[in-house]
Amino acid sequence: MLRLTEVKLPIDHPGGELQAAILRRLGITADDLVGYSVFRRAVDARKRPAIAFIYTLDIEVKHEPALLQRLEGDRHVTRAPDTSYRFVAQAPASLAARPVVIGAGPCGLFSGLLLAQMGFRPIILERGKAVRERTRDTWGLWRKSVLNPESNVQFGEGGAGTFSDGKLYSQVKDPRHLGRKVLTEFAKAGAPLEILYVAKPHIGTFRLVGMVENLRDTIHGLGGEIRFGAKVSDMEIEQEQVRGVVLAGGERIAADHVVLAVGHSARDTFQMLHDRGVHIEAKSFSIGLRIEHPQSLIDRARYGKNAGHPLLGAADYKLVHHCGNGRSVYSFCMCPGGTVVAATSEAGRVVTNGMSQYSRNERNANSGIVVGITPADYPGHPLAGIAFQRKWEARAYELGGGDYHAPAQRVGDFLAGRPSTAPGTVAPSYAPGVRMTDLGACLPDYAVEAIREALPAFEKRIKGYAMDDAVLTGVETRTSSPVNIKRNQEYESVNTRGLYPAGEGAGYAGGILSAAIDGIEVAEAVARSMLR
Repeated sequence: MLRLTEVKLPIDHPGGELQAAILRRLGITADDLVGYSVFRRAVDARKRPAIAFIYTLDIEVKHEPALLQRLEGDRHVTRAPDTSYRFVAQAPASLAARPVVIGAGPCGLFSGLLLAQMGFRPIILERGKAVRERTRDTWGLWRKSVLNPESNVQFGEGGAGTFSDGKLYSQVKDPRHLGRKVLTEFAKAGAPLEILYVAKPHIGTFRLVGMVENLRDTIHGLGGEIRFGAKVSDMEIEQEQVRGVVLAGGERIAADHVVLAVGHSARDTFQMLHDRGVHIEAKSFSIGLRIEHPQSLIDRARYGKNAGHPLLGAADYKLVHHCGNGRSVYSFCMCPGGTVVAATSEAGRVVTNGMSQYSRNERNANSGIVVGITPADYPGHPLAGIAFQRKWEARAYELGGGDYHAPAQRVGDFLAGRPSTAPGTVAPSYAPGVRMTDLGACLPDYAVEAIREALPAFEKRIKGYAMDDAVLTGVETRTSSPVNIKRNQEYESVNTRGLYPAGEGAGYAGGILSAAIDGIEVAEAVARSMLR
């Protein structure tokens, strides 16, 4: 099989043009071509009047060795890599011990799935509810301002990524092609097959719900177990070795191998682990606001006259600005055609996030505009970043009126340093609702200063970005975990044997795909250890 890269065609190219391009690039006839498949399709929008698709193709030809010799030196023609996944172990039928996985987000689900596929019959403990029950509780906050602290955007089957844009791409290094394993399992679970080849695949919340249920059924069918409402309140550690976990109801589950895949908002779990002596360090993360524009504005800025083309869909963007005060401001979790959602998991606090459905057809585009911070901004205790987050989330709750409404402000007023009294032409999408105010009181002064500098800089990249009526909503604090639970090269905690910190909550991932990949690698480490 050959890999052919950088095949560029207009977005409206006829169906047969792709094969014709292959024949031209390889200098072969149709009789020499056995078949081909699209490995990746990306959009090249650098020249807006001539937007194109860039294809990477896997091709089967007759006389492959001779063709490779003839095209030697052409860096766009190589042997296709083997992206198939191979299991590292298989549990013997006599193995009685079972690994425990804490958390049923993408990391926990894929760790559990891989362990189940290898025959280890994992027990997955999820403090929240099954995904459909969890969805009803989440809508209870959005529609009725009723928060369930154990069942919300952060906690429950599927993890925080269930209520997001469902992005399935990452910038992590992936030499073993584990991302392909993740996408293949998602496709088996009901995801659109296009996720296997589009450059920036996404799924959206409604489709993720069904996929998560199918992954659960697969794990059950392989002998695994998922238990909901199973909050781990304590961990038994003897002589720096995990021996089991204790649930909030008092039940003890013995286990010498525990995968910790709790997500970035399991603050009480972080406290418990710290109290038990597990090594934890403070970690950098980012804080900021959500910004909303008309999606049509972003489409025109990115695609020009091709805005609205059905093959292009809603446009996205990625922005970064390095400020005079030494801070960096960047767009985070950009959601084309989506909404801003309430994402708190604690009473008396307001947290924002972004969400899109698969169709991405809502009126507004939204993105986090966040400022990088480091432990130097909250020195002292390893868990000081949590206190820092809580401070600004509580401030947002207060400014929003104390009923889970979020504080919001028009961009023009934010840049001028004056409170907003009403929204303009861009209607805020945040549910339960917003109260217009001055977001300058919602963040540290250095963050406000940095965002005020960045927005006009972003205007130079996307015309209209700093429009007066664009809406800012506060606050965005859960960009990533505020802690790093250190692990060694075998994926174990550096001072607690049998404990495997994993995914976003432990500081080793930053999205659905990277968390799932980390879950696979940790599952492999657990499997190898259990068979020693």
